[in-house]
Amino acid sequence: MKRYNLYIISILVSLIFFNSCRSEEDFDNKIYNVASSRVSNLLIKANIVNEERTLQAAIPKPEKSNINLTYKADPSLVDTYNEAYYDNAIILPADFYELPEPKVTIAAGSVRSNEVAIYFKNVNLLDRDLVYVLPVTIATADINILESARTNYFVFRGAALINVVADIENNNLHIDQWKDPSVVNNLSQVTMEALIKCRNYDRLISTVMGIEGKFLIRIGDAGFPSNQIQIATSSGNFPDADSNKGLPVNEWIHVALTYDSSNGAMKVYVNGVVQSEGTKSIGRVSLGVNGIDGFYIGRSYEDSRFLAGEISECRIWNVVRTREEIANNPYEVDPESEGLVAYWKCDEGGNNTVKDHTANGNDLTSKNDLKWTPVSLPLKN
Repeated sequence: MKRYNLYIISILVSLIFFNSCRSEEDFDNKIYNVASSRVSNLLIKANIVNEERTLQAAIPKPEKSNINLTYKADPSLVDTYNEAYYDNAIILPADFYELPEPKVTIAAGSVRSNEVAIYFKNVNLLDRDLVYVLPVTIATADINILESARTNYFVFRGAALINVVADIENNNLHIDQWKDPSVVNNLSQVTMEALIKCRNYDRLISTVMGIEGKFLIRIGDAGFPSNQIQIATSSGNFPDADSNKGLPVNEWIHVALTYDSSNGAMKVYVNGVVQSEGTKSIGRVSLGVNGIDGFYIGRSYEDSRFLAGEISECRIWNVVRTREEIANNPYEVDPESEGLVAYWKCDEGGNNTVKDHTANGNDLTSKNDLKWTPVSLPLKN
């Protein structure tokens, strides 16, 4: 009998506990936002100008008549977001978004509304050092609203343009057979670029990219500072030695070369600033050479002339890029940019093939297994 009484008591306790825990939100037919997460993270990147997102409302069970509801952006909810997600966001300015059709309907007999579109515009102009949030909430509805699923937050924050790079110390990247050599041959104008970070310049020559004895960006030479950029060509090297033009160690540096065969004008850029300029009469340039004497990144003449560090954003253009173009785009360019004929981002993060991001398909292969380094570039000031 005692065991029976204990059984009845345990059932009663369970029922009391169950009834005390349930809320109206569990059983009412309340309207809510359909979303896997209440926070949508969007990235601020130079090449992303406009974005579009959608919202959709739903109810657990259909109603006999239409349910109308209205969305609105609500700046007053920024503090709510920051407290809930331990963030320090500010409201997204009104100039950067549009909510043109905020009214939607859940039709009678249905459980989901039509979608409402939110258009974000010119987001590439946002400050990458700040975090922005746009709370969009169900403002009005014909039935009760589930508070815990009433609002979605669209968050914009600066993205790293580069997340991983290739470490080519004691290694090199090579094309044994060009898929399409014509795009880099017989060039009357050339721009070559790379983003590098060197640990040291402890060898006679550290190689960036090009072809030994023809057209090559390298660092150092005999009787030349081991940390100064030198352009080695078939008609001699450029510029003269200058101990004031040395590159630092353990810093990301953007280096570039431009050459125009019509007048021989040659310039070397470091971080978007002209470091050396002069003339060199070498005629047209051809880089699409197959085999061991062809194009490399991180090698010239012999394997010991490697680059002791990391590399990214290697590009070849068939035009002379302007100072502004070089200075403004060290971390990323559109693969479909006019004049871009080879583009190795070196951001695969695995395997030993480095993809050519242009349509030309001239991929690189490393001699040894590549090391991949996680990074976050550009660095924030």
